[in-house]
Amino acid sequence: MTDTTTPPPARSRHTVVVPNSIDMVSLLGPGDAHLGFIERAFDVDLHVRGNRITIEGDQGEIALVERLLDELVAVLRTGQSVTGETVERVLAILRTETSERPADVLSLNILSNRGRSIRPKTLNQKRYVESIDTHTVTFGIGPAGTGKTYLAMAKAVQALQAKEVSRIILTRPAVEAGENLGYLPGTLSEKIDPYLRPLYDALHDMVDPESIPKLMGAGTIEVAPLAYMRGRTLNDSFIILDEAQNTTPAQMKMFLTRLGFGSKIVVTGDVTQTDLPGGVRSGLRIVEEILDGVDDIGFHRLTSADVVRHKLVGKIVAAYDEWDAVQQVQEQSRSAPAGQGRGTSAESRARRR
Repeated sequence: MTDTTTPPPARSRHTVVVPNSIDMVSLLGPGDAHLGFIERAFDVDLHVRGNRITIEGDQGEIALVERLLDELVAVLRTGQSVTGETVERVLAILRTETSERPADVLSLNILSNRGRSIRPKTLNQKRYVESIDTHTVTFGIGPAGTGKTYLAMAKAVQALQAKEVSRIILTRPAVEAGENLGYLPGTLSEKIDPYLRPLYDALHDMVDPESIPKLMGAGTIEVAPLAYMRGRTLNDSFIILDEAQNTTPAQMKMFLTRLGFGSKIVVTGDVTQTDLPGGVRSGLRIVEEILDGVDDIGFHRLTSADVVRHKLVGKIVAAYDEWDAVQQVQEQSRSAPAGQGRGTSAESRARRR
């Protein structure tokens, strides 16, 4: 009887020599934590002696590990530290098979304040930042935690510091979500403040807190509800509309037509988290259909892979996306004529759950 069993692939071995200028603890992590992550992520064995790392495994896996180590060394050479998150981000970018180097993505410095630098953490975030640079109006659409608003605000502060604009305008629609504005305590300003608080929080990360009251008093930075934008023409400004999924089509049109000379607009939102009353369409949902193909307007979508909050947030977003997709298939099946739309693979997966 002939043995047709495929023999296991031959394992190869290669040694990487880390430059003497690189601290091995910084590269490999405390207690070799980064080394352990790499071994779990790849089917390889790693052995370290001094500044020499020997990789044993499949040739393709070895090549990817070599690239990963090379990118981590490049990140360290920029003066950044390498954390477990850095290793994961570099690996995620490498697996996209992009021509861009992960070290170039992670070392793109947008803004520095009090010793802290704001940079994109994923390839998609870098492309979002580039879209802001190259378009007068940019839409950043994606789930919570993907850095849509945070990166836009960093670009706004950068533009103000470079004197590319003379002021920053931050706005959100004051849409009620579970509480009625009229029943909240305090003055109108105090009632509106909770809706704008996330913008203030991000601003404090980027501008010295003691200078913010002066900048706001002088009108250099303005934080206001969307309703306050009506009737204005905003020149020489960097304008950010946050939570744009809570605008109506009329409000979205009103906002976009505030654009004046020398200004730039960034609109951010998550179309899956609309707080508008039932039956009211979201202006963010339909704006791409309306403005598709218009020059100097960019649409950029971020996904759960771009979430930079706690790891669990990305998993939660992905789980909700999958659930929404199954619900849509089931809804289409229920509305289809008899005999059609039955037995779809998505419904079968849903039933198995």
